Amino acid sequence: MHRLAHARSAPTDSTVASARAIVHGVEAVCDPLGSLYLPETRTLVVSDLHLEKGSAFARRGMMLPPYDTLATLRVLEAAITRHDPRLVISLGDNFHDRVGSAAMPDTFRHMIAAMAMGREWVWINGNHDPDGASGLPGISLDEFRHAGLTFRHEPSRGDASGEIAGHLHPAATVVRREKSVRRACFATDGTRLLMPAFGVTTGGLDLRHRAMTGLFDRAKLVAHMLGRDRIYSVRFTNLMA
Repeated sequence: MHRLAHARSAPTDSTVASARAIVHGVEAVCDPLGSLYLPETRTLVVSDLHLEKGSAFARRGMMLPPYDTLATLRVLEAAITRHDPRLVISLGDNFHDRVGSAAMPDTFRHMIAAMAMGREWVWINGNHDPDGASGLPGISLDEFRHAGLTFRHEPSRGDASGEIAGHLHPAATVVRREKSVRRACFATDGTRLLMPAFGVTTGGLDLRHRAMTGLFDRAKLVAHMLGRDRIYSVRFTNLMA
């Protein structure tokens, strides 16, 4: 939940301790809130919001704290206020299941509508929510090409040049002061970039997991890790084994 606390107190401009990356020749800013900003086209990218996760679990008889949607949208509000994008792209698993989009309370719909006012909004369909976003501003697509980049939910196994994807929730571990620290991260080798999960109750998958095999040139791979108030950039070769 540290991102929500940071969102409440963080500067509203772009002078935070972010990290810059170049993906397929396009400049990208990795924000500690978990969003990616493309300054040339004023595009904000988030991934794996998993809205209504708590209600999805409740329908299955499992109780989670009921704050996930509100908390995630508050962080998204902070990212939008900070960068004032023309276009917002949400990279799939926007909702935790196929019911969440239609069942989401009006309070949260109004929050999204206010954020989308005067902007374009693209919802990429994910494996959790393949039917798209129901009754919300913007359009739903399986894939979106924009500014020389390709935005999709799951990373491809083919040509990855210029791909921005989510799905795998990348995370990395480093040792600091004799203690291991694990954080969600942006992961990029300059050819493709994988986004961290934006949902506040969503976990992460270590970059050394077998699901990551073959996705990156590990000699060039950098993990831009989300700290409490800044991004920590660490080369894959320096991460904890």
